[in-house]
Amino acid sequence: MKVDVISTADLGDRSYLIAAGDTAVVVDPQRDIDRVETLLAERNLRCVVVLETHIHNDYVTGGFELARRTGAAYVVNAADPVTFERTAVVDGDTITAGPMTITAVATPGHTLSHLAYVITDPTDDSTAVFTGGSLLYGSVGRTDLLGDHLTRELTHHQFHSAHRLADLLDDATPVYPTHGFGSFCSAGSATGGDASTIGDEKRINDALTTADEETFVDTLIANLTAYPAYYAHMGPANLAGPGPANLAAPSTLGPDELRKQLDAGEWVVDLRDRTAYASDHLAGTVSIALGTQFSTYLGWLMPWGSSLTLIGDTPEDVTAAQRQLSRIGIDDLTGAATGSLDQIAGDHEHSHYPEVTFADPAFQPGSTLLDPEVTDQVVLDVRRDDERAGGFIEGSVHVPLHALLERLDELPAAQLWVHCASGFRASIAASLLDRADRDVVYINDNYSAAVDRHLTTT
Repeated sequence: MKVDVISTADLGDRSYLIAAGDTAVVVDPQRDIDRVETLLAERNLRCVVVLETHIHNDYVTGGFELARRTGAAYVVNAADPVTFERTAVVDGDTITAGPMTITAVATPGHTLSHLAYVITDPTDDSTAVFTGGSLLYGSVGRTDLLGDHLTRELTHHQFHSAHRLADLLDDATPVYPTHGFGSFCSAGSATGGDASTIGDEKRINDALTTADEETFVDTLIANLTAYPAYYAHMGPANLAGPGPANLAAPSTLGPDELRKQLDAGEWVVDLRDRTAYASDHLAGTVSIALGTQFSTYLGWLMPWGSSLTLIGDTPEDVTAAQRQLSRIGIDDLTGAATGSLDQIAGDHEHSHYPEVTFADPAFQPGSTLLDPEVTDQVVLDVRRDDERAGGFIEGSVHVPLHALLERLDELPAAQLWVHCASGFRASIAASLLDRADRDVVYINDNYSAAVDRHLTTT
């Protein structure tokens, strides 16, 4: 049995292709299934089973479409109220795929109907477990996605599910989770990494090393952080059986069409480097630099269903962004514009704002203001609440990035010097403030530099 990992770094998730002979099984495929289809074709494999560990909350699944295209059995928990035909399974059910045997194991916690799958191959005496959002590397999947009223119950379930897998399987059994590689679906101290086994998890996993169940439950719940707003739309989409990703190139917008979008206040997102954006950009645009966090923060901040236009240096940048967006169900772009800013801007107004670091002489250690003599400058911290709890810059105002658009009216009437932990979220916040005609200075630096300069409370 050979396991191929298909990583989706922008969402912190992994899908898996498991093969024995010419038969393949796919676990938790992302929506852009062309990656899976390429692997199948390259290795001359026939996909016969597609497994879903749970109804996903952080991405639109490609499982329904992959099963439709390949004729594979689409395996989903019988308890999930889907609107399509599937192979419904419950705890203990087994399915064969070539020489492989797949056993469904109920592992509630991340969701009420979560399943893990144990796959065995007698031809090489191998066994592996695909744990979805139950047992992750170092921790478990978060337990608050179904609402506060179920969080405590699900956290107890998660503790027992982790122990069930640890008791059921040999220490040498490889563990293959879907979440835990940067995904907001993970909780606790997920370690990421390339590989783990049941034995490894017994030594390091929070759920298996915390002896007292109530302590585990209380600690996990206390450490749950905010998660992206677009999650609310993923479950319903997956229950309906999502169609294929639309990766066709969007329409190219000229300067006049782009200006109409900006004048109408639509979302026009600039994918370019955040430093380049700060120095020169089209007024009214939003900066979300193309990278592994692009789709997460665009999906989190943009009102769902809004008109969206992308600006990029090249068509390839737009294509890469479009692929990321398709994974969270954002398919229909109004259009795109690529090339130099002068080429795409026409006579539309440009904007810019200063970019500094914590080494800027304006920062005064221990002061409640950037400069005690200047009262119209305020530091704005856009980190999450849990990050803020670990220390902050003296005198700073705190509004997490994901709440910024809703709380613009709460910000002081001052020049806002914006920071986060690394500069990425602050770049987005600075662009949103600039779009709202606020006077902004972008702090492009690591928070650790502020700590080193004794600007913080800890």
